[in-house]
Amino acid sequence: MRTPFQFAWLFAIAVVAVQVVSAQDLAPRAYVLTPLHANALTLTYGFYDGSLLFNGSVPVTNATGKYNVPVISLYHSFDMFGHFANVTASLPYAVGTFQGDLKTQAEQIYRSGLVDSTYRLAVNLKGGPPLEPAEFHKWKQKTIIGVSLKVIAPTGQYDPAKVINWGGNRWAFKPELGYSQRWGKIVLDAYGGVWFYTLNSSYFTGHNQQGEQPIGAFEGHLSYDWKLRTWVSLDGNFWFGGVTSLNGIPNLETKQTGSRIGVTGSVRLDKHQSIKASYSEGTYARFGGNYRNLSVAWQWSWLGHPN
Repeated sequence: MRTPFQFAWLFAIAVVAVQVVSAQDLAPRAYVLTPLHANALTLTYGFYDGSLLFNGSVPVTNATGKYNVPVISLYHSFDMFGHFANVTASLPYAVGTFQGDLKTQAEQIYRSGLVDSTYRLAVNLKGGPPLEPAEFHKWKQKTIIGVSLKVIAPTGQYDPAKVINWGGNRWAFKPELGYSQRWGKIVLDAYGGVWFYTLNSSYFTGHNQQGEQPIGAFEGHLSYDWKLRTWVSLDGNFWFGGVTSLNGIPNLETKQTGSRIGVTGSVRLDKHQSIKASYSEGTYARFGGNYRNLSVAWQWSWLGHPN
């Protein structure tokens, strides 16, 4: 028979699997170029609601979660050794409730606090040099190939006395290769990358080590432009892997395989402002969270002064 600790442990894995910065990301136009010295402040509100899947590993039924995630992000573009590059930093906060029935006993957990911060560096390898604003407006996208590195830092709320935390108390790294192709008003994006995780060496009471194997993640988007900074995109992804271990002992029941599909739309309000909204839901999930997600973002963008 599974103990309450094992129930909580698997519950925690599911929570980690559905954090905003996970293999389930859907981010259209992540490699599209902007002018040099472009800056943006983005405020995003995300709502997540859905089920938690344990793949028969525990006798848990009716496991669900519902949480809200506001995020503040900063973006800046620059010239890196003759290549266009940009960096983004994001700080999420989450408030949520998770519940499930262990046989006849109902379990419920409420958490609020900072989620681990995310940092992304992207560099364009082919398809467009770093351009000043005047030159950029004359440039037309064709094929873009770029690479990026996303890093999740252990800055979120974490208490080793609790099994479930918004912070993971570990580092995560995702190198990725990105492709973007434009045909008139149509843009096709495709990305492929792998998440790598360090150990959480202070898991539950501080005397356990929690590990996770790499997760492969693929993502695709097909979008259409109506006019400048106004577009709509059909989004999809697929991920696999992520077997979790406790003190070096892997639990094969925690292997993740899943996919999501969604739609994203962006509307330009004026020279500086735009609004973006997205909706996505799971099409298949073997283990972890299978959530519906609705997000709305407001962005203020501006051009800085050349160095």
